[in-house]
Amino acid sequence: MRYLRYILVFALMVLGLAKVGAQNDRNFIRQGNRAYHKQKWAAAETQYRKAISKNQKNAQAVYNLGCALMMQQKDSMAMIQFENASKLETNKMRRARSYHNMGVVMQQHQQYAQAIGCYENALRCNPQDNATRYNLALCKKLLKNQKQNKQNDKNKKDKNKDKNKDKQNKDQNKDQNKGKNKNDKNKNNQNKNNQQNQKNQDKMSKDNAEQLLNAAIQQEKDTKRKMQKAMSQPRRKQYEKNW
Repeated sequence: MRYLRYILVFALMVLGLAKVGAQNDRNFIRQGNRAYHKQKWAAAETQYRKAISKNQKNAQAVYNLGCALMMQQKDSMAMIQFENASKLETNKMRRARSYHNMGVVMQQHQQYAQAIGCYENALRCNPQDNATRYNLALCKKLLKNQKQNKQNDKNKKDKNKDKNKDKQNKDQNKDQNKGKNKNDKNKNNQNKNNQQNQKNQDKMSKDNAEQLLNAAIQQEKDTKRKMQKAMSQPRRKQYEKNW
């Protein structure tokens, strides 16, 4: 009987310690909630982490930690906690809150497609959540506008690219035409010079011909005059000398 009594006492002590341990994670959650409502986000985070260290499967502690991280703008870390909470939580209503907050984080980062997926998961868990339904409709509209803006930017970029290409082609054609005009001008100048040279040569040939003709005429006149003069004078008889 004495040994049985000791065994019962030991068993009660073990159950008591387990009960105290189970209460500790809830106590940390309550302390974290008090800090959270006072907007002491960092203090709340510390208490929620203590609760998780006592019970890693406490979905409420994990979800609350995600909320405290989100309020500190630690979005990537908050997303991890919300995703873990959605896997640990068995209650669909509370699981919907995890999906909803994941959608809020993605929406704030303008990742509307991902936010839509999160909101749809939240509505599957809680179809009556009007706030989630409103955010879902808003993200669908924002996603449509985002795609339209990207398409407009692409069209504008393509238009500017085509405009620059046309300007480049125009400048290239202008340079080519300029070079062609320059070549044509040089060619015209060369033809003009050749024509002028030919004209000068023709003029020189004509002048030379006139000079030669005048010289021939003058020589003929001189010869004729000499002959007339010779005929008008008496001839002298020449005698051969005798030696």
